[in-house]
Amino acid sequence: MLKRRSNYIICFFVAMAACISVHAQNDDLPTRRVDNLGRPINPSRKDSASDKLQHRDAYADSITISYHYFDSTKTYKLDSSVSDFYSRYPVSYNYTDLGNFGNAARSIIFSPYMKPGFDAGFHAYDVYKYKVEDTKIFTTTRPYTELAYLLGSKSEQFIDMLHTQNRNSNLNFSFGFRLINAPGTFKNQNTNHNNIRIAVAYTSKNKRYNNTFIFINNKMQSSDNGGVQDDKALANNESFSDPFRIPTRLGTESQFTRNPFSTKITTGTEYKQNILLFRQQYDLGQKDSLVTDSVTYHLFYPRIRFQHSIEFTRENYLFQDLVPIDSLYLKYYNFNLSSDTVSFRDQWSKLTNEFAVVSFPEKNNQNQFLKLGAGYEMIAGGYYPYKTKYNNVYFTGEYRNRTRNKKWDVVISGRLYSAGSYAGDYEAYASLERLLENNKGNLQLGFQDVNRSQSAIFSNNVTAFPVITNGENFNKENIAKAFAAVNFSKLGLSLVGDYYIVSNYVYMDDFFHAQQESALFNVLHVGAQKKIKLKKNWYWYIEAHFQQTAGNPPVNLPVLLTRQRFAFEGNFFKNLFLSTGFEVRYNTPYDADNYSPFTGQFIYQNDFSTIANRPDINAYFNFRIKSFKGFIRAENINSLNTSDKFKFTRNNFSAPHYPQRPFWFRLGIWWNFVN
Repeated sequence: MLKRRSNYIICFFVAMAACISVHAQNDDLPTRRVDNLGRPINPSRKDSASDKLQHRDAYADSITISYHYFDSTKTYKLDSSVSDFYSRYPVSYNYTDLGNFGNAARSIIFSPYMKPGFDAGFHAYDVYKYKVEDTKIFTTTRPYTELAYLLGSKSEQFIDMLHTQNRNSNLNFSFGFRLINAPGTFKNQNTNHNNIRIAVAYTSKNKRYNNTFIFINNKMQSSDNGGVQDDKALANNESFSDPFRIPTRLGTESQFTRNPFSTKITTGTEYKQNILLFRQQYDLGQKDSLVTDSVTYHLFYPRIRFQHSIEFTRENYLFQDLVPIDSLYLKYYNFNLSSDTVSFRDQWSKLTNEFAVVSFPEKNNQNQFLKLGAGYEMIAGGYYPYKTKYNNVYFTGEYRNRTRNKKWDVVISGRLYSAGSYAGDYEAYASLERLLENNKGNLQLGFQDVNRSQSAIFSNNVTAFPVITNGENFNKENIAKAFAAVNFSKLGLSLVGDYYIVSNYVYMDDFFHAQQESALFNVLHVGAQKKIKLKKNWYWYIEAHFQQTAGNPPVNLPVLLTRQRFAFEGNFFKNLFLSTGFEVRYNTPYDADNYSPFTGQFIYQNDFSTIANRPDINAYFNFRIKSFKGFIRAENINSLNTSDKFKFTRNNFSAPHYPQRPFWFRLGIWWNFVN
């Protein structure tokens, strides 16, 4: 392990030297739910007015610190608000986990995987990962550091750190670290996640050449207990007043511990991912200058850009049970053990090499461009230590035109795999956005269509994980999505809508069997957000999502998901910003997905009793004093059981046999420094 990490450090410093010998692209990101890559963008973050592709000197801008996401075209300012805890917590409120912070989690709003090409198929821990597309590239005139520490019940800990600085006007460096460590409430559900991200962006003095280097390391460790053996034991058996004593479906009695410093996973999941990406660009264009009373600013407008990207990814997926109990496997999973240990492991490596040409038709509108490119992929891995090899050729293109008056924004992009193992896979994306008159908000309409091969875990003779396909090779999955969003900023109202048309949907229908739904089905999702001022300093935040399926699909969704916040907030005593109140989250009863720890997949099921939970009720006290932010939360007050001596034993369930936490206390601080 030490040798491997040393190799990563050496690779990093080599890339740093290349940066100094040979990015920061600063353009604004519009307020939209998704960018041109289809990833979600928080609509509460405000855009800046700086233009990325114009290559202006960051020291000439009035904004001291700003950032943009990698491979996107707008910049943001830092968010200092404290009204919503989930703007800083890594897991959104619409996610549900298996009972502990860091366990496998999924969104209860329909959100299928929509990327063509190779996919290993393990997504239960994606929400905890650092990702390339979420990497922030900063521009700052002074070093900036943000430190966060969250302490919860049962020794739960969350550490988040970010540091960025410009060594000069041409070179920016940023470092991020995140730790999630949570022993949990029940046996054998402890988690320990570590994430590291390094980003370096360089622009040459003549502004013609720039490059970006990104290194990401994700290590996810989570014990799996399979759920509790008896759901009624939570509240009805006095001897189980401590949830840690309740028997679970996986794990042995001797391995259980609540020690927060123990990171050993005896029965559970371990996922590792390493990503190295290097992108370089060279521009041909026109020089210019801006003369003020005392200073002359040298500008450069690119007209033709040559772009080269190389990315290497290594992924390792493991489930192991070092001390399995035969009777539990046979009783709950109908699984006969063939050895004294259980171990399933896949390992994948992918190298992508891409070249693209970007054309800017207008000098004075750098947000209008046409990009055409081609790439070659080499993929190897699968059933460790054996390897299956794939090679792919793909073509990519993108057209963007944000008009100079910034009222219209058009994005059209696509990717087509033309040759190789994934030939025929493609993605098409189109979006049209219009700024409403008098800055009253914006309207967006769009469409996305993805045709993709089945994930590797569902392929025959490729994976070591016990996924049974009955010898069937699944057809390509197709998902078409039409979406719309409208934001009325002055009314504090946002509306969103998604309509999916899905065919050849691949899913798990029990712990080991995968199936494909050949019949076409539809999913409709409509959401709304509204902020209502009740009286001075009193506000009501309403968020609601409605979902409906058609065609009898193998998809279980709650019809309604809503979160309501009743808050007293405002600016007091000059430097005190306060938001305190109650938060209520509720979803209608539905047949929630089960989970297979052996395959790392959520399972469609309709043979277990419908999960009907109480509304989740949380009380919170958030505040900010200058650069210091504090969050105090009392969560799951709804678990109070008045018939059991007022103990918190009425747990909600997130999946069959997986109870959620009882009453939970959290104290968090976020502190930023500008030197």
